[in-house]
Amino acid sequence: MARTKVFDEKAVLNKAMNLFWEKGYNSTSAQDLVDGLGISRSSMYDTFGDKHSLFLKALIQYRRERIDIGIKEGSETEDVEEYIRNIFEFVKIEASLEDKSKGCFMVNTAVELAAVDTEIAEIVNAIMVDFEAALVIAIKKGQDKGVFTSSHSAKSLARFVFNSSNGLRVTVKFDTNKQMFDDIVNVCLSVLKP
Repeated sequence: MARTKVFDEKAVLNKAMNLFWEKGYNSTSAQDLVDGLGISRSSMYDTFGDKHSLFLKALIQYRRERIDIGIKEGSETEDVEEYIRNIFEFVKIEASLEDKSKGCFMVNTAVELAAVDTEIAEIVNAIMVDFEAALVIAIKKGQDKGVFTSSHSAKSLARFVFNSSNGLRVTVKFDTNKQMFDDIVNVCLSVLKP
């Protein structure tokens, strides 16, 4: 007779996501996972597969919970300047809530694994493509309203904003100085201005 699971899979997956996010893939051992998830090794493997499979599920969960919301907002927003500012403000707020900023799970993953793991590279690339597309829509709206410059294409400006926000996500891992945040946000927004 099969045993019934006595844990919430989504809650355990969120614990795994946070553990990988904090430590990185390579620095997270199977024992770290067992200890951090609060389930037995056999339950972990039976439910989520091996460490790599669990990591992929955690990364997809991160996309659903953190990234897809921003993608949707970019496609639907009318206050495009506020949308762009909020991208940066979210990084600032997230970094200030932690003793030691973890940065962004997707960016951390891209830096650590995308060059050596094709499955992870595909997920990270899909996130980047989708987020860039949402930024293009928002920036094009801003250009049409005269809020953003038309001296560059919406796609070029979207890539600039995306790269700047990802750079900030790396920087917060070692520097959460408020003035640094404000300088980056202000310069980025000034580049978008007509």
